[in-house]
Formats: sequence, C-alpha cells, structure tokens
Amino acid sequence: MNATACLLIFAAYLIGSISSAVIFCRLAGLPDPRENGSHNPGATNVLRVGGKLSALGVLLADLLKGMLPVALGFYLALPASSIGFIALAACLGHIFPIFFRFRGGKGVATAFGAILAISPVVAGISLLTWLAVFLLFGYSSLAAVVTALTAAFYIWWVQPAFTFPVALVCCLLIYRHHDNIQRLWRGQEDKLWQKR
Repeated sequence: MNATACLLIFAAYLIGSISSAVIFCRLAGLPDPRENGSHNPGATNVLRVGGKLSALGVLLADLLKGMLPVALGFYLALPASSIGFIALAACLGHIFPIFFRFRGGKGVATAFGAILAISPVVAGISLLTWLAVFLLFGYSSLAAVVTALTAAFYIWWVQPAFTFPVALVCCLLIYRHHDNIQRLWRGQEDKLWQKR
C-alpha cells in the first residue's frame, strides 16, 4: 500500500469523524441526538427528535463522508484493496469519531455512500432492499441489518474485488446494531414514526 493510499485512509477516517448529526442539531437548536431519542447520532434519530430538514442534511452529509474519499481513490487509480480500506476507514470514523469522544452513529448512510461510489448498481439494489424491509415492517434498524447482510453478496456478484472490505463494513454495521437486534427480538424496538 503506497503513501497516497495511507494518507487517504487517514483522511477518510478524519472526514468520517465529523458528526454531522451533532452539528446540524446544534445549528437548528435541536436536542443533542446522543442524549435524546435512540441516543444515536444519525439521520433517523435526528428525524425522531423533530428535525426533518436537519435529518435530510445529516443524511446527505453522512453519504458524502463515505462517497467522496472513495471517489477520490478511484480518481487516483488506487487498487481495489486500498479503496476498500478507504471505505472502511470512513465508516470507522463515523462510528468512532475522534472529534466526538468516539461516540458515533451506526454508519449506515456513510457505508451506503461508500458503496455508491464503488458500485451504483449495488447501491441501488441495497436501497431497494432497505426500502422493501422498511415498508414491510416499519423498522429502520431491521432494514439496515437485512441490507448489511445482503450487501456483501451483492458486491461479490457485481464487483468481487471489493468483497472483503465491503464484508468487513457490513459486519461492523451489524455489530453496531446489536442493541437494536436485541430489542427487535424482545419486541421492544420502536418504529421510525414512534418517538421514545
């Protein structure tokens, strides 16, 4: 792995560490998403605590955090392994942000942004998977977990060179949803339109 790839991996982590949920909530005068709702600094929880426009801003910012570093890796013609680790670094930054005491979000939007840059086809299929599960059951967390479980198979089918790093990202997303999985199992998980 060359110096350019290492630098971009480090930069991707730092970019991922910018918690757009916290920033947008502060700008909009909304409660800290880490202390309210599901306590997750992500777009879904920002929507849950009452900020529709802020939630949209968070969603777009989190997508860009994953998409831009990966797109730059492609522009610089880095090998697939390096680009994959750039995607992983952006997600790790979002989940464990150095600027916010390592209290980050679940990483779904950032991972989707990274996958969008790697393969728009896989991103599109993953989005359809998320929508199908969400519309059937109403749980954003369940939709995210199912999508993470299937995304690695989608990428293996379309862009097999990225299977390993994308699978790592998917495992990380599922791990970050372990509390949600337990609540789903106990029937205690809130649907998106239910406020805590």
